[in-house]
Amino acid sequence: MSALDLPSAALRIALLALTTLTCVPDTATMAAAGELPAIASRQRAEKKSFTDNEIVEGFLKTAFGAEYHLAGRVDRIRKFDGPVRVFAESDRADRKTQLAKVVADIGKRVQHLDIAMIDSSEAANVRVKLVRDRDLFRTLTSFYGVEKAREIRSSLDPQCLSGFRKNDNFEIEHSDVILTVDNGDFTFLDCAYEELLQSLGPINDTASVPWTMFNDNVSMGYFDVYDQYILNLLYDPRIKPGMTVPEVKAVLPEVLADVRAWVKRVNDLRE
Repeated sequence: MSALDLPSAALRIALLALTTLTCVPDTATMAAAGELPAIASRQRAEKKSFTDNEIVEGFLKTAFGAEYHLAGRVDRIRKFDGPVRVFAESDRADRKTQLAKVVADIGKRVQHLDIAMIDSSEAANVRVKLVRDRDLFRTLTSFYGVEKAREIRSSLDPQCLSGFRKNDNFEIEHSDVILTVDNGDFTFLDCAYEELLQSLGPINDTASVPWTMFNDNVSMGYFDVYDQYILNLLYDPRIKPGMTVPEVKAVLPEVLADVRAWVKRVNDLRE
């Protein structure tokens, strides 16, 4: 994945996370992530026990910075500061059903995040556009203009991407997610989880943390335990939009203790 920071006329900043994924052959057409062999095998092999340092390292590396940006500061916490409502634009009922399950799963596993699907685009602050792969470039052009769309396609060749714009207080006000619908169930679910989660704030990719889906070399297709730690840290009320790294580090010990208890409980972990 790559992250892109673009100027916005209204708010001056828009952050994009772009993913280039390798298609995993999968003949299954089941909607539930756990029914896919490619996902089930990853869940069986998943590492679920992490030290405090391992969790904090991944959080700081993904919640701060942006892999590629053109404008604006990226040295602050960025997150929604209120309910998140997701609207899906598509004529594919099967993919919308899968997306709704992804959103519900995220809401179940992030304690202080109020996230849900909604039927009205006007009331949504996250818009998910589901497109055919052949229409991706045209969609990119409609979002970002011809020049930027060509740059994205030539340098990254993404199958899915997400971006958000934030205000001067580093509160995310709106996110856009683009997902392709015709590259198989595994790729769709992998993209849906990664891009939705990144649209919530952890925009920066890192190749140095091997357990996060925010790593180009990692494909999950589900909401893994390590990334649940990252999102629960980010959305704890004590971690506020606009906080700097030193400010976050000052409260992380007590926040992490509570997050550990929550992630253990919601995943029935033995540690």
